[in-house]
Amino acid sequence: MGAYEDILAVARAADRLGFHAVWTPERHFQQVGQVFPSPPVLSAALAVATERIGIRAGSVVLPLHHPLRVAEDWAVVDNLSHGRAGLSVATGWHSADFAVSPGAYADRRARMLRDVPVLRRLWAGEAVGFADGTGQPVAVRPMPRPVQPVLPLWLTTSGSPETWEAAGRLRAGVLAATVGQSREELAGKIARYRAACAAAPEQGGTGPHGRVTLMAHTFAGEDDEQARRLVAGPLKAYLRSYVRQTAANRSADDRTAALTGEQTAMLAEFAYRRYLTWGALLGSAETCRAMLADLRELGADEVACFIDFGLGRDDVLAGLHRLAALQEDL
Repeated sequence: MGAYEDILAVARAADRLGFHAVWTPERHFQQVGQVFPSPPVLSAALAVATERIGIRAGSVVLPLHHPLRVAEDWAVVDNLSHGRAGLSVATGWHSADFAVSPGAYADRRARMLRDVPVLRRLWAGEAVGFADGTGQPVAVRPMPRPVQPVLPLWLTTSGSPETWEAAGRLRAGVLAATVGQSREELAGKIARYRAACAAAPEQGGTGPHGRVTLMAHTFAGEDDEQARRLVAGPLKAYLRSYVRQTAANRSADDRTAALTGEQTAMLAEFAYRRYLTWGALLGSAETCRAMLADLRELGADEVACFIDFGLGRDDVLAGLHRLAALQEDL
């Protein structure tokens, strides 16, 4: 109960402060992100709790869901928000998530890429053919109709250059993270994406330039020292939990699965220190401003601030207010 009250409070504050969108993930059966099993359910609540901010899924694990269901659920969110819905779709990565659809795991990437055009057609109001309960073909048109005639759509990537290029070919946006990639690696992927977008035909998506959204762990503090003091404990705990989750994935390599507690802690410490050097918005307002400017120069069209890693509500809200003050300068 308390976690959802926090999410609603932060979303309302972001709405009042002029932020562009609020993203919610899809997570199943894990300590990390345990309050996010259903993006459309939570997004429906966010839609009626806010007035102008975009309501986005970051991400819908598309292979876990029938595209008809995705279209219908998010059309409801689009209606409740008066046309503010958007979603990024992902292949999914953790084997345990696919307990709800085990047959979709092996070819999850192919399923996602296959269903993106179908999802767009359904959103546009086309009747699409599927098999009904008797196994016979039936053409169905999802209801209700969304407010937006074109679905704002991204593809989520954990770093694969092929996914960046596929997003470009589909004229979809890209939702990616700064973590785990160098600035030079990201620059190369963005260039590859822009080229694929420019060469792709119009298909009810972004323009030829595309749209790059980069996720970055974020907390704007009173100064660098205060920010890093506050985030060190929660962020390292989050990172340790994430490493454990990765090790529990049946697709993890043997070295990851065999990590000891001490090794997990060392990896979390290494990742935390790397966050402080590049790719995260952790520090004073001035430090965050400099990183935002660098991400813009790199090619980001927008930055999705990852604030849900264990800080308390009051600290998160204070950090949001400091970030909001930067918008006039960017």
